[in-house]
Amino acid sequence: MSAPPPAEAPPGAVTRPVARWREGRLQQYGDQIAEEVPVAISCNGEHFAVMMATPVQLEDFALGFALSEGLIAAPQELLDLQIQPRLEGVELQLQIPSDRAQALAARGRRLEGRSGCGLCGSRQLDEVLRTPAPVGAGIVVTAAALDAALAQLAAGQSLAAATGATHAAAWAGADGRIHLLREDVGRHNALDKLIGALQRSRIAADAGFAVVTSRASYEMALKAAAAGISVLAAISAPTALAIALAENCGLTLIGFARPDGCAVYSHAGRYAGNRGGAA
Repeated sequence: MSAPPPAEAPPGAVTRPVARWREGRLQQYGDQIAEEVPVAISCNGEHFAVMMATPVQLEDFALGFALSEGLIAAPQELLDLQIQPRLEGVELQLQIPSDRAQALAARGRRLEGRSGCGLCGSRQLDEVLRTPAPVGAGIVVTAAALDAALAQLAAGQSLAAATGATHAAAWAGADGRIHLLREDVGRHNALDKLIGALQRSRIAADAGFAVVTSRASYEMALKAAAAGISVLAAISAPTALAIALAENCGLTLIGFARPDGCAVYSHAGRYAGNRGGAA
């Protein structure tokens, strides 16, 4: 038997035929599938990396990636961006200051990164295990604010609702209201898109907190801290290296964020629990 066709796929998804079995009965219809394409990144005409990503909100991704990877130090150093569709995927052509490009050429990187990889291609250990500048004072996040953000996070993932295959990264104000949310097949890509969106919206990153639908790995903590985010809450676990980085740079790292509670692994004074005041 056949089912009615699904609604039009949202940006970042495509419709593909699927044969699905339920309780011994066959259904054939079009299913909404998350896009995953190679996104090549070049700086001043030189190839830097290829990331597997969802090809939406690429302006945010280019800026966030350039900042979190240290290609530039400030948004204004992204002098120009050209998005060029290719037969195989998309190319992001970044123009950055010549001194940044020279430093990048000396640094080097492989030309391949997976959708789940944030540090693929880095050649030197000190390039990977870098510590960002200390984050600012930030805000105190209450349990009510975190709960509100988690509820909106689930409701705001239109691409995940359609496909079941994407991560999300969101930024919420002190009251827990989500202002920005970005989705991607790669958790690092989603966070890079969020960082780019924060910069493009000129929102002070430390005036709120970030929530992600993944584990809090070292590179996720690194990207958040480098962007000036002082509180990062993940719905899954952190890694030991992420906790160490968070301790060193002042980041409050929250894991296992759920409606009924969470675990705070570093700088717990920014989380108020149920008391409405600093821990």
